[in-house]
Amino acid sequence: MNRAGPQTVRVGCIGLGAWGKNLLREFSRTPGAVVAMACDPAAAARDRAQAQHPGIPLTNSASELLRSDLDAVVVATPPGSHYELASAAIAGGKDVFVEKPLVLDVPSGERLVSQADAQGSILMVGHIMEYHPAVNWLKGYIADGGLGNVYYVYSTRVNLGQLRDNENAMWSLAPHDISMIGYLLDERPRRVSAVGHSYLRSGIEDVVFMTMEFPGNRLAHVHASWLDPHKVRSLTLVGQKRMAVFSDTEPTQKITIFDKGVDVSLNYETYAEYLTLRTGEVHIPLVDNTQPLAIECRHFIDCVRERRRPRSDGQDGLWVLQVLACAQQSLDSGGIPVDIPLQPAPPVAASQR
Repeated sequence: MNRAGPQTVRVGCIGLGAWGKNLLREFSRTPGAVVAMACDPAAAARDRAQAQHPGIPLTNSASELLRSDLDAVVVATPPGSHYELASAAIAGGKDVFVEKPLVLDVPSGERLVSQADAQGSILMVGHIMEYHPAVNWLKGYIADGGLGNVYYVYSTRVNLGQLRDNENAMWSLAPHDISMIGYLLDERPRRVSAVGHSYLRSGIEDVVFMTMEFPGNRLAHVHASWLDPHKVRSLTLVGQKRMAVFSDTEPTQKITIFDKGVDVSLNYETYAEYLTLRTGEVHIPLVDNTQPLAIECRHFIDCVRERRRPRSDGQDGLWVLQVLACAQQSLDSGGIPVDIPLQPAPPVAASQR
């Protein structure tokens, strides 16, 4: 990536639906960016965008937007169209931000990443949890040894929410948790299993329970569902020294640290003395409340201007896609564990973040 980046990044947004409208809003107020055009085939979505952003040119044609004088394109359409749109944007010399999941199959993801690398284009995937201030606070806390060795992790991402007809609950919701857990642990899983069921429409699982096995006997469990009475966005980490809970639905107290664990005594006469339960104080740290979407959008624009690799780059999107594909294979076979062929990669250097 050695071409010079623009001082002001001209952005085009494709897809103005449930999440696309949020990306349009954030990019329209991100320093160093200007939204030069937005696109959606639905008249209602364009009318809403026109009312909220009257100065932005709108079109119903993605082809028209891709032919325009733009530096970067944001793709927030149904995942089945991600590859075609992102590939066309890269072929046109544009940088690309594509919402999760990157695409819906591994070969297409590999082609897209290779195309971006060959073209010298920035390719960033919308793994928003990697930009969440609370998640990054936890990442630093883990790196400093605050939890000790992390034994296992489990997350819950459920609600009575938006039903999809082209992807199941795992593909729709779990990318957030897969990327977040891998980011926190600085590792990639080596095996995955998944079970779920389709209650509302045949062939589209409304609830999925997925388990990832990491090196060092670490386990991570993800519960994803859009058929649940509660909206829950939580992550629990159980460590050797302490335990932590991240609850994204809490308005202010996002993280709770529990000084709880099991201590091993070297001087013991009975098994009860060998292992003793420890219960200490509860700590609620003060965490930056900047919206992660604003941080994510700013990161993309900075990477375009400075020609540097994003934190959630194409490779980050690709390994998450690989986990999803293997989990789907397990889901289709009744929960049989599937080995993940991609090998763990070293964490992104701080200078690249």
